Amino acid sequence: MSDRGIPPAVILVEPQLAENIGTAARAMLNCGLTDLRLVNPRDPFPSERASAASVGALEIMPPVKIFDSTEAAVADLNMVYATTARERKMVKPILTPRALGETAVEAGRAGRKVGILFGRERTGLEKDDIALADAVVTVPLNPEFTSLNLAQAVLLLGYEWYQAGDSTPPRVLETHGAEPATKEQLYGFFAHFEKALDDCGFLRNEEARPNMIRNLRNLWGRAELTEQEIRTLHGVVKELTTLREKKRQ
Repeated sequence: MSDRGIPPAVILVEPQLAENIGTAARAMLNCGLTDLRLVNPRDPFPSERASAASVGALEIMPPVKIFDSTEAAVADLNMVYATTARERKMVKPILTPRALGETAVEAGRAGRKVGILFGRERTGLEKDDIALADAVVTVPLNPEFTSLNLAQAVLLLGYEWYQAGDSTPPRVLETHGAEPATKEQLYGFFAHFEKALDDCGFLRNEEARPNMIRNLRNLWGRAELTEQEIRTLHGVVKELTTLREKKRQ
């Protein structure tokens, strides 16, 4: 069990192609999901076609469970969610994938078992399948074209579950061990750089000078410079200044 609790089971109801089972398994394992259940697959399973399409995922995951009915496939689960893009005229809560991910993580951490139903490639889930679910999951997509293939749908919902329990910072600057420059070091470079610009006449327009300096400081500030990069820039300015002085001689 991960820090997200019990991972959701993925139930494919009457999948038509062995390749789709394999690609769905691949999408599952990308997101740390391993409980794959099939309801009456049309193609024989297991099969070489499914295994090849999974790119090794089916060999890593626990054995896939096969059931004769959707009811049997969800019997041991505490919460079941049905994916559909169609209006089925049922009184059901409708969740986005993000809301499902958060709900499934919360449930999994509480020790409850969650399952997500995915329907047939061409027609989706039948009303009788959806009636077994606690809620419906619908993906907000372009209303003119909402079609997803089976693996895409599995990956999308699996990703939202994985992200709901993920603590990865939204943005990281990889410095490979280099220390970020301190403000003192950055301001020291500002002084060196701006003196060189003054000396060469670049900042000769007194009216524009303050705004030009602010723009340059903002530019360097956005660069998130390391201590080593600051030293390199000092060296660059020094060499350029020295070269200019030599040319004057």
